[in-house]
Amino acid sequence: MSIKINHELPLPEVLKNEYPLSDELKAAKQLRDEEIRRIFTGESDKFVVLVGPCSADNEDTVCEYVSRLKKVADKVSDKLMIIPRVYTNKPRTTGDGYKGMLHQPDPDKAPDLLAGIIAIRKMHIRVLQETGLSSADEMLYPENRSYLDDVLSYEAIGARSVENQQHRLTASGMDIPVGMKNPTSGDLSVMLNSVIAAQHPHHFIYRGCDVETSGNPLAHTILRGGVNKYGQTIPNYHYEDLMRLYDLYSKKNLKNPAVIVDVNHSNSGKQYKEQIRIVSEVLHSRNYNPDVKKLVKGVMIESYLLEGRQDISDHMTPGCSITDPCLGWEDTERLIYDIADKC
Repeated sequence: MSIKINHELPLPEVLKNEYPLSDELKAAKQLRDEEIRRIFTGESDKFVVLVGPCSADNEDTVCEYVSRLKKVADKVSDKLMIIPRVYTNKPRTTGDGYKGMLHQPDPDKAPDLLAGIIAIRKMHIRVLQETGLSSADEMLYPENRSYLDDVLSYEAIGARSVENQQHRLTASGMDIPVGMKNPTSGDLSVMLNSVIAAQHPHHFIYRGCDVETSGNPLAHTILRGGVNKYGQTIPNYHYEDLMRLYDLYSKKNLKNPAVIVDVNHSNSGKQYKEQIRIVSEVLHSRNYNPDVKKLVKGVMIESYLLEGRQDISDHMTPGCSITDPCLGWEDTERLIYDIADKC
């Protein structure tokens, strides 16, 4: 047999009992969830800023980052909803490379998914406990979200997963906002079809059970740019792109039309400093047209304690990305205050 079983993983209920959320943390998360929901339904005009490392590679540095973020979030809370990116599983285009803390709790050691699911649950809980900020993660494996569904306030489905049926159906059973990224090709119809699927109820197999979902009215789109057949990046954050998406939404029977603009990835060509300029352009487009303002609910920014990136080695600098390059903290702090000023 070509598949070797390393560990039988515990049921989500078992892990949740072993590493539980206190009643106080449950209440704090519920308040955040309600406020985030009001933004996506249009009841609140706060602007969402999803910000944090490309990959959460170390619990201590991630918690240090979010503690700094909390101080800024408190100062801009009248205008912005800050949601820390605590991304613990990473898609790899070729299958090679660091796949996140879920796979490797220690980036320079062998994969261990049993230790990984424990490590990511503990980290998400610690972030909430120390800062009161519930976080966002990527749903790389639909079945694994059951280990975190009580601690997350936002989830994204990535460009390589957005056309997958199980991702779409699982999203239809979530009670928090789920963002569907456009695929790497940049095809907006794929992304919108995912939103349609996630907003509808479904009957399917999940974790070995026959399940039914009621549909998720908070499912929405994320623009992250695309790549053409020549490997060139094609951004989709410009005013014309936002208007095109607005027109496409207008032709669909969808609840709560919304988009988050991912200002890195193929929108920046992974030129991480460009995120500052792109955010400014998105805000200008939003302030120029009331329809765009209503549609664009926020931005997604990749940022860490130190700017740039580094390779995995035995002499890594804590707080510097080991996947895509990120903005450093000083630029991030200035950018968040600038966003608040322009909203």
